[in-house]
Amino acid sequence: MSGIGIESHDMKKACIAGFILISAIILLLFSGCSSAASIVTDNTEPCGKASLRYPVILAHGIFAHDRKSVIDFWGNIPERLRENHILVFLGNTDAWGDYESNAEKLKETVDSVLSETHSEKVNIIAHSKGGLDARYMIWKYDYGDKVASLTTISTPHHGAEISDLIDQRKIVHNATVQKLLDVFGKLYGDANPHLFNLNHQLTTEEMKKFNELVGMDSRVYYQSYYTTLRSPFDDMMFFYSYLYIKHINGNNDGVVSEYSATWGDNVRRIDGKISHAEIVDYKKRKIHGIDIPGIYLQITDQLCNMGF
Repeated sequence: MSGIGIESHDMKKACIAGFILISAIILLLFSGCSSAASIVTDNTEPCGKASLRYPVILAHGIFAHDRKSVIDFWGNIPERLRENHILVFLGNTDAWGDYESNAEKLKETVDSVLSETHSEKVNIIAHSKGGLDARYMIWKYDYGDKVASLTTISTPHHGAEISDLIDQRKIVHNATVQKLLDVFGKLYGDANPHLFNLNHQLTTEEMKKFNELVGMDSRVYYQSYYTTLRSPFDDMMFFYSYLYIKHINGNNDGVVSEYSATWGDNVRRIDGKISHAEIVDYKKRKIHGIDIPGIYLQITDQLCNMGF
């Protein structure tokens, strides 16, 4: 009987730990640096009906997915881009996939889009970890000749402080917890969920290794955008995470610090107290007076004017 009690106790601890991890990750991503230029509202000349030369693929981050659900994880962004004569496709990566697995799925999407549109290249606009999936795909599969540009938005290029916290607490190091997480990912609809690998990959130590290995492809135009909150009250969903990251690494959007999101030579800050989740327009409304889909139109107008 004592053995059964111990096993039951361990299972209870594992279930609690699994619940804490899942909650933390949902909060995490749904949720040398260059100087950053501000994006205001009308710096970029409209491209008009000329539109982009190449189609756009939107690649989401953790927790989000491109399957039908009660939440439109890209809000009104795809519709607004299409209204402006832009071909838009969704990346169809897993919500809980690590960057190796998601890079393979994103590669399949790129191949499909190129075949369907008879285009030579694509433009990728990626939110959060989607930017790492795209970077790894370009590097792993030598897709610099198929990707004209990669725009990352609020991507943790230098790691996520919250991932460090989860990793240090050893929450996901229990084998039972890892099995529970895999089951959770499958129930969520992912083909290849890897929540344990996913969190570990996003630690600052692992992202340092990633950046040493995965550099820029000279054939691709890279740019990184990021947002910052001014106070924890700007988006109450990220009240505590904002304060934690602020203490550890300064300005942040409630999930990703300004330092981590700043990568490459073309860096722009999106002004307006917009959180990590709000920048994908899932609320489908203006945030502090700012039209979120309009920001994506500015990005595509800029790419259009550059010949992409």
